[in-house]
Amino acid sequence: MTLDFTASTKELIDNLKGICANYGLGNDGNEFKIITQVFLYKFMNDKFGYEVKELDPKLKNSANWEQDIAKYSDKEYEKLILRMSPDSAKLKREHFLSYLHNRQNESEYAKLFDDTLRDIAIFNNEIFSVKTEEGTKVTLFDELSTYITGSSKKRDDFCKALINQLVNFSFEKIFSQKFDFFSTIFEYLIKDYNKDGGGKYAEYYTPHAVSKIMASILVDKKVSNVTCYDPAAGSGTLLMNLAHAIGEDRCTIYSQDISQKSSSMLRLNLILNNLVHSIQNIIQGNTLLTPYHKNGEKLATFDYIVSNPPFKLDFSDWRDDLDTKQNHDRFFAGIPNITPKSPDKMAIYLLFIQHIMYSLSEKGKAAIVVPTGFITAQSGIEKKIRERLVEKKMLRGVVSMPSNIFATTGTNVSVLFLDKANTKGDIVLMDASKLGTTVKEGKNQKTLLSPEEEDLIIKTFHEHKAVEDFTVVVSYEQIKEKNYSLSAGQYFDVKIEYVDITPEEFEAKMKSYRSNLDTLFSESRELEKEIKKQLAGLKYE
Repeated sequence: MTLDFTASTKELIDNLKGICANYGLGNDGNEFKIITQVFLYKFMNDKFGYEVKELDPKLKNSANWEQDIAKYSDKEYEKLILRMSPDSAKLKREHFLSYLHNRQNESEYAKLFDDTLRDIAIFNNEIFSVKTEEGTKVTLFDELSTYITGSSKKRDDFCKALINQLVNFSFEKIFSQKFDFFSTIFEYLIKDYNKDGGGKYAEYYTPHAVSKIMASILVDKKVSNVTCYDPAAGSGTLLMNLAHAIGEDRCTIYSQDISQKSSSMLRLNLILNNLVHSIQNIIQGNTLLTPYHKNGEKLATFDYIVSNPPFKLDFSDWRDDLDTKQNHDRFFAGIPNITPKSPDKMAIYLLFIQHIMYSLSEKGKAAIVVPTGFITAQSGIEKKIRERLVEKKMLRGVVSMPSNIFATTGTNVSVLFLDKANTKGDIVLMDASKLGTTVKEGKNQKTLLSPEEEDLIIKTFHEHKAVEDFTVVVSYEQIKEKNYSLSAGQYFDVKIEYVDITPEEFEAKMKSYRSNLDTLFSESRELEKEIKKQLAGLKYE
């Protein structure tokens, strides 16, 4: 059944994209808003029906709950709404999809469509709004018909086409599905929109293998009532994997991201994955310049932090605004200088690492995607950060990933694992760069890890086991001796193979070496004479 619904849900998404293309919005910047918001409206409509049928025995076996519920008195309907979960979307009867479908012959249909979605957003504003760093609420739905240029009839027809596509599909039978189903759907839904237009801020989607490995290594025991945070959340892939590993009902999610698009993606992801209770903690804003989450005047701290921050970004316009007295503790290792010739290569990820270290609770754990060059840099901010990790004994390990694990970047990446309670040492350094299978994805090469390879990385890390040419387990003192290098390869034993030979064989080899050296020295003397001869013949003209 799951496979059938996955296929039919993808077909719905494709059909919605087809409608956009037919009305001139294919690959348009606004197509993302239309596809995701119409999809979400349908999801919320069906989820509402699923929940009221669970609450009211009279609706339990209803073949058409929207029609049956229309017969309720206002008082009966109000009581039903009050019994719903605080995290559930509340709909008025005029919000139902069937209501919009049955009124297609009315004039100004596009206005009715937009007004309905806007009213749903207002009615559920407290639950579903994302906040900006200034506290402004970004509502759930936009006026979608306004993205269609042309006559009012064209806008009406566009909205009718969308509604007619939705009415023939139902989500109801899949609400019992779990994370794996909805993560697949979410990835398919955003696959054409998961890159920042300018390629500047962050990738919106971290590969499933990396997300799974990060979450599985971080969550090594059952916990409850914990906080999870990502300061550069993108679409929330890392947070969703982390929440699933912990249990969606046992954690609260917090995030911030400068991108409006990524905040919308994350909100959608939270709704699909039963994490509506955390939407109020999703902030659109600049984490480094104006971090939003605080306890009083101090920055909030979190139990689990995951992040795949942007590696390089031009932040020259506000670089000096970070260099203040109140930020000295947070950015203890320093702030990257402006590089006038290539400001777009400013290493902003170094600020995110420091921010994450500062934001960990006393027993907090973190997993951060970093360029592999970070783990061996011999000087600068990179080394200062590694020194602090060792001094404060908060390093848990590093996993160096295969090249091209991200199809969109050739940068080799590693995952840095922090644990403020890891005072005993016992640090795992892993070189997983030889794992995976290379495949072609568009114009790019991409390395895919098999489920077995993912499990090997997770299992070996948890076991704190040294495996030849794969992992080493080291102490803080050993890391100091290696100039704070976190590369597993620098700790592997150097292998020297010995072969027994006879005295006669030894003498024969030495004779051969002497003969070769005599030949090379002779050639060198001849070459020296020739060079001097050529130099003597040079004249100034």
